[in-house]
Amino acid sequence: MSGWSLVYEGYDPAAERHREALCTLGNGYFATRGAATDSVAGPHHYPGTYFAGLYNRLVSEISGEHIENEDLVNWTNWLVLRIRPEGEDWLSVDDAEVLDYRQELRLRDGVLHREIRLGHGDGRITRWRERRLVAMHNAHLAALSVEITPENWSGTLTICSALDGSVQNTGVDRYKNLASHHTRCVARRKVSEDTIQLVARTTQSRTEVGQTARTQVFRDGKRIFPDTRTEERDDWIGQELDVAVEAGTPIRVEKIVGLFTSRDRGMTDPGFSSARSVERTGRFDTVLGTHARSWQTLWEEFDFELETPGNSDTALKVRMHVFHLLQTVSPHTLATDAGVPARGWHGEAYRGHIFWDEIFILPLLNLRMPLLTKTLLRYRYRRLREARHAAREAGFKGAMFPWQSGSDGREESQRIHLNPRSGRWTPDLTYLQRHVSANVAYCVWKYFQVTGNPEFMTMYGAELFLEIARFWASLAEYNEAEDRYEIRGVMGPDEFHTAYPGQEESSPGLNNNAYTNVMAAWVLARAFELLERLSPHRAQEITRRLRITDEELALWDTISRRLKIVFHEDGIISQFEGYEDLEELDWDAYRDSYGDIQRLDRILESEGKSPNNFKLSKQADVLMLFYLFSAEELTNIFERLGYAFDPETIPNNVQYYVQRTSDGSTLSHIVRCWVEARSDREGSWKYFLNALGADIDDIQGGTTAEGIHLGAMAGTVDILHRCYTGFETRGDALHFAPTLPRDVRKLSVTIRYRQQRIVVAIDHKTLSLQSMPGQGAPITVCYGDDVRSLHSGEQISWPIAER
Repeated sequence: MSGWSLVYEGYDPAAERHREALCTLGNGYFATRGAATDSVAGPHHYPGTYFAGLYNRLVSEISGEHIENEDLVNWTNWLVLRIRPEGEDWLSVDDAEVLDYRQELRLRDGVLHREIRLGHGDGRITRWRERRLVAMHNAHLAALSVEITPENWSGTLTICSALDGSVQNTGVDRYKNLASHHTRCVARRKVSEDTIQLVARTTQSRTEVGQTARTQVFRDGKRIFPDTRTEERDDWIGQELDVAVEAGTPIRVEKIVGLFTSRDRGMTDPGFSSARSVERTGRFDTVLGTHARSWQTLWEEFDFELETPGNSDTALKVRMHVFHLLQTVSPHTLATDAGVPARGWHGEAYRGHIFWDEIFILPLLNLRMPLLTKTLLRYRYRRLREARHAAREAGFKGAMFPWQSGSDGREESQRIHLNPRSGRWTPDLTYLQRHVSANVAYCVWKYFQVTGNPEFMTMYGAELFLEIARFWASLAEYNEAEDRYEIRGVMGPDEFHTAYPGQEESSPGLNNNAYTNVMAAWVLARAFELLERLSPHRAQEITRRLRITDEELALWDTISRRLKIVFHEDGIISQFEGYEDLEELDWDAYRDSYGDIQRLDRILESEGKSPNNFKLSKQADVLMLFYLFSAEELTNIFERLGYAFDPETIPNNVQYYVQRTSDGSTLSHIVRCWVEARSDREGSWKYFLNALGADIDDIQGGTTAEGIHLGAMAGTVDILHRCYTGFETRGDALHFAPTLPRDVRKLSVTIRYRQQRIVVAIDHKTLSLQSMPGQGAPITVCYGDDVRSLHSGEQISWPIAER
C-alpha cells in the first residue's frame, strides 16, 4: 500500500470477490465491479455493472408463498475481453500457471491496473498489462486498455471482445432461491467493423440500457486491422479478432464503451446515444487524461491531511473511503433520481436499497459538496406522496418513509428473511423501524444549518419536515394515567429486538424505544423553529396548504414536551420499555462457543432461541443519541420533556450498552468511536481503526464481496471532520471542541459553511481556522466561551487547553 494506491500482490481465487468489490470503478451514474475481463459469475468471480437507481421487481415462490422483491439490476457485462493463443483454449488466470500477478487501484486518478504473467501451452509465457476506468468526466463512458506481450512465442492471437447480456442477479448467496433474471436482450447488432451494440430491457420496470463497444488494436502506436468475425447468440454479441503477434512485441487492445439508459435526459434512444458517444470518443489515453483531471478536481474538494506516525496505512484507508463515496455519489448524481444506497452501487447486498445510512453520509457531504446533499434529499421529496400514502394505510397522518426504499418509495423490506446458519426463513419485521422518517428530517435540518439555503427549505425541506412532524404526532398515543405520550409497536436501530418475548406473531414491535421517542420529540420541537425561520408569508402559505391548524401545532408542542422516556432504576436510559426486565446473556460462553458473535440473532435462532429474550443489541441504539446530539443538545431535549438529564451520566450509558452490543453492523464501530471520543480518546481511536478496516479487512466474514458498507466508509471520514475537530452547528454559529487522539499528530480538513470555504487545522496545541478568499459574509465561530467573527480570507487561531 501507498498513500494513494490499494495494491494486491499475488492471485488468490478465494479473495477475488472481496477484491472485486473494493476495486469497483464508478462515477455516480453507474459502477462496474473490479472483476477480471475473462471472468464469469461463479464461486470466485462476479462481474457486475449497476446503474444508480435502476431497479426491477420479480416474484419468487418460497415455501408456497409468492414473495415480490425489487432489486438493483445487474446489467450487461461490458468488460468481456479474452485471448486465445494459436492452438490453445481461451487463456484464464484460473486455468493457466500464474507466474506474476499484481493489481493496483490508483485512487488519485480512479484507474484500476492489473499486470499478469501467465505460463501456458508448451512453455509459452504471455504478459497482460491492463488499465481500466469508468469516466468521471463523462457519465456515459467506460474504457479498457490492455497491452499483451507474447514473451517467447509468435503466431496468431485471437481476441474476443463482447457484450454479455446473459447476466443475472446471483451475487448474494442468501438470495439464491429467489428469481434473478431481470433483463432480456431486445436488440443487438454490428454497428461497424470494430463496434458492436446490445440493448437490454428489464422485465417489469421496462427500463432499457444501451451499450456500444468499440474494440481496436494497435502496434507501435499505429492501428492495425485484424481479420474480424462477429458472433451473436441470444443475449450475447461479440467479435473475434485474429492478430499476428511476434515474440517480445506488445500489441495494445483498446475497448471504449458507451452506456445510456432510457431514463436519461437529453437523448432519444439509449442504443443510438451510446453508439454516438463511442463514435465521438478518441483513444484510451485521451479519455484517461480528461478523466484524471476530473478526479483531481474532486480530490481538491475532498482531500485532507492526517499525520499518524507509526500507522502509514491510515490515510490510504480514509482516502479509499472517500473514493468509494465519490463513486457512489458524484456531480453526476445531480442528474439522477437515486438515493444513497447502504452498500454503494458495488453489488447486490440489501438489493441496492436505501435505508437510513444517509444520516451517516449527508452530514459529511454538507461540509464538502452540499449540492449533493440537496439532490439526495430531493430523492426523498419525490417520494413524499408515497410516504403520505403509507402513513394513511397504517392509520397515521403525515409522511411515513419506508425502512427500505427503492424506485418509487414504497416499503421494500422483505416479508421473510433467510438465516444462513439455520437455513430457515423467518418473518422480517424491520419495516417497523419508523425512526427512518426522523432520519430524513434530521438530514434536512443539518443541511439547512450548514448551508443556510432558504430556497431549498422553501421549495422542499419545510414540506418534508412538517409532514414528518405530523406523522410523529399522529403516532404518539396519550397515556392518561401517566400524563405522557407513548409510541408503541416500533423497532429501534438495534434490529435484534423485534417484539416482546413470545409476542413476535401476536404483537410485533416494542414500546417507547428511547431513540425513536427522543428523535420524535426533537422533530416536533424543531418544526416550530423551522416555521420561525421561514418568511412570514412562506410560513403562512405552507401551513395553509398543508392544512396545519393552530390546534394541531399546539398538540405538536404538547407531545414534544410529554413523550415518554423510560429509565432503569439506576438512571440508565432504557433502550425500550421493559428492556431492564430481559435476561442477561452469557457473552463469554457464546464467544467461547462461536468465536464471531456479530450476528447473535442468527446464532440464537439456530439454537431455537430468540434475541427478544435477552439484553443485547446488534448495533448502537441508545448510543445513537450521543452520536447525533451534543451533551448540551440532549440536556435541552430532556429538559423540554420534563426529565432531568446529567451529561455526566453519558459515559455510564455508553459503557452499559457497549458491553451488550455485538457490533453486528459496521455502523456500530462509527458510533462507538464517536461516543468514546470525549471520555476515552485512545479507545475512540481504536474503534476508528476498526471502522477503517471494516471493508478492507472484511471483518464481517464475506459481506464486503456483496457490496461495500457506504455508511461506515463515509462515517469514518465524517469522524475526522466533525468528531475529532469537535465541530458542531448550533445557533447560527460554528462551535469547535477538539478531541484529537494521542496517535494523531495533526489533522487538517476543508469544510464549506454558508458561503465560506474554511481550512480547519488542529494539533495538540492549536486550533486554526483559515477562511479562503471569497464573497461570503462573516460567520460566527466559537471555541469554548470565546466567540469571534470570521471574515473571508481571514485566519483565527486558539491555543488548545491541555486535557
